[in-house]
Amino acid sequence: MVKSNSFDNFPLEYDRWFDNHSVEYEQELKAIKAFIPKAGNGIEIGAGTGRFSEPLGVSLGIEPSKAMRDIGISRGVNMIAGTAESLPIEDGLL
Repeated sequence: MVKSNSFDNFPLEYDRWFDNHSVEYEQELKAIKAFIPKAGNGIEIGAGTGRFSEPLGVSLGIEPSKAMRDIGISRGVNMIAGTAESLPIEDGLL
């Protein structure tokens, strides 16, 4: 059986959702920002298209979908292929 990944097949549609629901997007950004430390380095696991990484100042993202990573890279986010279950980051890197 062939496994289909919606995030690989529809990355632009995913990203456009935030454009079409800007109020919800801004509220979610505000909520997340309240939990992010003001100083230090950070990493976003499951960074998607970098839609949140970029405005929150997170410069490193982990994302399994190549199509989503490519969009994140275009936003200036350093994207690495990987998953939360098997992070491609060495201890002490951040």
